[in-house]
Amino acid sequence: MDLILWRHAEAEEGVDDLARALTRRGQQQASRMASWLRNRLPEHYVLLASEAVRSQQTAAYLAKSYTVLPELNPGAEVDDVLRAVGWPEAGGTVVVAGHQPYIGWLAARLLAEQQQMWSVKKGSVWWLNHRERHGIEQVRLKLMLTPGMLDP
Repeated sequence: MDLILWRHAEAEEGVDDLARALTRRGQQQASRMASWLRNRLPEHYVLLASEAVRSQQTAAYLAKSYTVLPELNPGAEVDDVLRAVGWPEAGGTVVVAGHQPYIGWLAARLLAEQQQMWSVKKGSVWWLNHRERHGIEQVRLKLMLTPGMLDP
């Protein structure tokens, strides 16, 4: 299974957290990352977003169709997110347009087997892969990419 953790792009400040929308810069970040992803994703993948406007706007740059899950909302617990995405049993490729801090916690837990606070920049992608090799389960980091690393 490939799990792509995509932190929503830059968003406006606001009191109603779920209603915060992408800024102009955030729209550019999401558009550029979506374009990069679109050229590298397999033909069939699952795209998930939280109920937050900024998460759905980020996902919409990648595809018109995506699934909204409250289990991916800001403040979600790592175990709830893992269950929601079906890690690792679901197979295939799942893209999550989600939030800090759970994206950093997920990356740390899956790669280092410890739930640590790893910083993940807005609009960034962490592409993880689960496989079994010689009877041993492995999680590999295939890619970590920030919007600033993409050519303008």
